[in-house]
Amino acid sequence: MAGNRNRARRAFSLIELVVVVVIIGIIAAIAIPKMSRGAAGAAESAVSGDLTLLRQAVDMYQSEHGGAYPSTANIVAQLTQFSNSDGSSTSSTKNTTTGIIYGPYLRAIPNLPVGPSNLKGTAAIGASTDATAAWFYDPTTGSVTVNPAAGNDSNGTAFSSY
Repeated sequence: MAGNRNRARRAFSLIELVVVVVIIGIIAAIAIPKMSRGAAGAAESAVSGDLTLLRQAVDMYQSEHGGAYPSTANIVAQLTQFSNSDGSSTSSTKNTTTGIIYGPYLRAIPNLPVGPSNLKGTAAIGASTDATAAWFYDPTTGSVTVNPAAGNDSNGTAFSSY
């Protein structure tokens, strides 16, 4: 019987449980805002990376097509498919007999990861007069920018100035 008294079970007191819950609450209050800022930073990094990818594809197209940039009307096909030397013909397969041997420079136009619901998640690329385009393209200079309607990053910098 004496051995049973020494093995008496001890439970946590209410105060100990409250202290643990308060500590968990403090950790959550610190961690949750940092995680949400991390998601915003990831989207901003994705915009920057996608712009770099698009700009490099346009530059590679230009270097293989005698200094000519892709046309606004046919830019998706010209960057994602094989093309001939002047870019007038595109095909999903390479064809050496017809001269369709250049490219492709991208697998697909990337989706815009930021902005309002009508732009976010779209891969439309077009002229700056096309309000529905996620990416703006200028065929005279080869520049690619983000539609200004996408807004600003967490530092207040417009995505269109990236």
